[in-house]
Amino acid sequence: MCGIVAYIGSKPAYPILINGLKRLEYRGYDSAGIALLDKNISTYKRKGKVSDLEAFVEDKNTNGFIGIGHTRWATHGAPNDVNAHPHVSQHGHFVIIHNGIIENYGRLKKRLEDRGYKFQSETDTEVLSNLIEYIYLKGNVSAEIAVRLALTKVIGAYGLVIMCKDEPDKLIAARKGSPLVIGIGKEEYYLASDATPIVEYTKSVIYLNENDIAIIKKDELSLKSLTNEKLTPEIHTLDLDVDEIEKGGYEHYMLKEIFEQPRSILDTFRGRVVPDMSAIHLGGLLEVLPRLKEAKRIIIIGCGTSWHAGLVGEYLLEDLARIPVEVEYASEFRYRNPIINKDDVIIAISQSGETADTLAAIQLAKENGAMVLGICNVVGSSIPRLTDGGVYTHAGPEIGVASTKAFTAQVTVLTMMAILLGRERNIISDENYKKLILELVSIPEKIEKILTYSAVFEKIAALYKNANNFLYLGRGYFFPVALEGALKLKEISYIHAEGYPAAEMKHGPIALIDEKMPIVVIAAKDKSYEKVVSNIQEVKARKGIVIAIVTEGDTIIKEMADHVLEIPYTHEALGPLLAVIPLQLLSYYIAVMRGCNVDQPRNLAKSVTVE
Repeated sequence: MCGIVAYIGSKPAYPILINGLKRLEYRGYDSAGIALLDKNISTYKRKGKVSDLEAFVEDKNTNGFIGIGHTRWATHGAPNDVNAHPHVSQHGHFVIIHNGIIENYGRLKKRLEDRGYKFQSETDTEVLSNLIEYIYLKGNVSAEIAVRLALTKVIGAYGLVIMCKDEPDKLIAARKGSPLVIGIGKEEYYLASDATPIVEYTKSVIYLNENDIAIIKKDELSLKSLTNEKLTPEIHTLDLDVDEIEKGGYEHYMLKEIFEQPRSILDTFRGRVVPDMSAIHLGGLLEVLPRLKEAKRIIIIGCGTSWHAGLVGEYLLEDLARIPVEVEYASEFRYRNPIINKDDVIIAISQSGETADTLAAIQLAKENGAMVLGICNVVGSSIPRLTDGGVYTHAGPEIGVASTKAFTAQVTVLTMMAILLGRERNIISDENYKKLILELVSIPEKIEKILTYSAVFEKIAALYKNANNFLYLGRGYFFPVALEGALKLKEISYIHAEGYPAAEMKHGPIALIDEKMPIVVIAAKDKSYEKVVSNIQEVKARKGIVIAIVTEGDTIIKEMADHVLEIPYTHEALGPLLAVIPLQLLSYYIAVMRGCNVDQPRNLAKSVTVE
């Protein structure tokens, strides 16, 4: 959710903070703020984008070699100047930025009010700043001890960076549930919610673990546990380049990321398909493969787009490997007292590797003795560290809030897992094993071809940009794609859209169809093709507008639909990787024509690190 950036060293902090906030703005863009320590601490914050903050501080004192910055996705309190971070404690001893939620902030606030504290904002973060200050003053302890003691009283999630005006040579950082990474320079340190603000300054980083506290001076870093146990930092090298987080000449990150999918899918299977295309090797599953092969049931958990990828995975694993699969919203999984057996395998899918609901579901599964595997995109994130094995997607940074290349990379991983398990379980013959691998390897080239039709998708978008509702229909492997297409349209254009199994249209949604309703039907050639043709006829009988995704050369649907968008032929199990591309582009062009901010849609943030 919120984005955190901080710096301590010998360089002016302000340019580093502002540049870092711009890199992190996809995590939240309701408001932004910075605090700089020169002789005193100066705090500036503004509702709106980082550019609004930048304009506000243009004529202000921005000196200082220590500073913290924050871009907010609102949880407690409306987006405004007062609720923006950083928050300063009542007596001015502490300034704090926070990503997460303090669940017991109400009780803590009442206790502090009883002791004379008054609050300016509606946020849980201001409560924490005052709690730290109260302990600091009453106990006459160091800032480090005050932070540690305060955090023992906190229930919830946090990524924190704190300055104390009485100890102006240091920053204090802490993490529980919300990510923090520390970049190591020469007598300088950078802190951020993820690596994007750090990569242009250093490739050496430390990922804070749960309940870690870091005390950072410009030439020294001390890492401790919440219980004051000294820890040895583990230094990682970033596999990330600055040009990966730039727009690269595209108008929006989302468009860039749509067009990056041939490469991101290739990168995801590169090195995992042997050179002669005869086998798949997934190193992250090597040690757990025997148990995975014998799984009585697989439960896939995820949120949003990752949940849709999991639904595709259900079709893949049941079809190709003949293992029963259930797909659960991570947010519901932990609260409905699920039945989890020791011979179950849980697959957790998350682009960021930090999704709070998914992490909580993983913890529940582990407590019940199930093996947990992860599929995520961010090296060093929480999910790879908590799971028994897994596979990275290698999609590269995804800055646009609406997920595109992360979805296809996740589906690519699930496809490889299903093909591998199908062969290991003797469900797939050697011949079909090789055929499926060859089809997978051909997908990037086929997506390149689809992307050359982007002008066609743009013309169709112009016709329906003012529609109030869309309906997306698909069967089999294409039903989850219909859900994903509807989600993309909702997320970035604010048009109401719903995805349905095509056969279910008659059980309710058909009542909505009239001459103003665009119906997007995924009708590529598969075993349900003739049934989908019948569904299109039912729509046309009610004067609905049909936009059909069809296999190249289709002549039947071309005669019936108002518009057809062609995709190359592939095996039906790989169809979702192709069919989703036109839906992403259609949503993108509609949103742009409606004047929407496609990279930062309202009310949304990229990495959902709160429940």
